[in-house]
Amino acid sequence: MIDPETMKVLEESVREVLVWVGFGTLVGLTAKAIMPGRDPGGALATLLLGIGGSVIGCGSLMFVANVPRVTPISPLGFATGTAGGFVLLFFYRLLSGTLIKEAEDKPFVQRRERRRAA
Repeated sequence: MIDPETMKVLEESVREVLVWVGFGTLVGLTAKAIMPGRDPGGALATLLLGIGGSVIGCGSLMFVANVPRVTPISPLGFATGTAGGFVLLFFYRLLSGTLIKEAEDKPFVQRRERRRAA
């Protein structure tokens, strides 16, 4: 038989994980809606983006504002989680090269191909 105290801690842990997964999905969807575009990954990538953004956003708020605890359930936590997800998505796009496109050198290539054809 499981100790009632252990069962209570286990139930609270499962509840906390489900809250982070649920609100992480909402935060990820909101961050992707703010910064639209083509992103690889589907539901799992959105979920991980939201959870990571919530951890970064809520953690940064607690560090900067000296707030005791911020969860993504509160409106402030949801907003900071969305901002954290936006930052993660921004840096992902910046590092993958999809945010800033470099100029292509097509006119030069086309001229060179015309010379070869002639």
